Amino acid sequence: MEISGIISAILIGIIIGVLGRLVVPGRQHIGILLTILVGIVAALLGSALAAGFGVANTNGIDWIEWLIQIGLAALGVAALDRSRVRR
Repeated sequence: MEISGIISAILIGIIIGVLGRLVVPGRQHIGILLTILVGIVAALLGSALAAGFGVANTNGIDWIEWLIQIGLAALGVAALDRSRVRR
């Protein structure tokens, strides 16, 4: 992966993390840095899953890939929030 790919993954991860946090109802007790980290991981995993399902390379915007990434980010944010609340 080139440096431009890494930078774009980080930027997309920030957007995905914020969107994933907005999808989860209620207040989350995790910081913005964890949200960004969850977004980056969700963006990378979502891209891999979309490629595995064959929906990553379509004409135009890859809406299905975005939905997968946002869903994974929402799951990550909710899981981290629940682990923080239990402590």
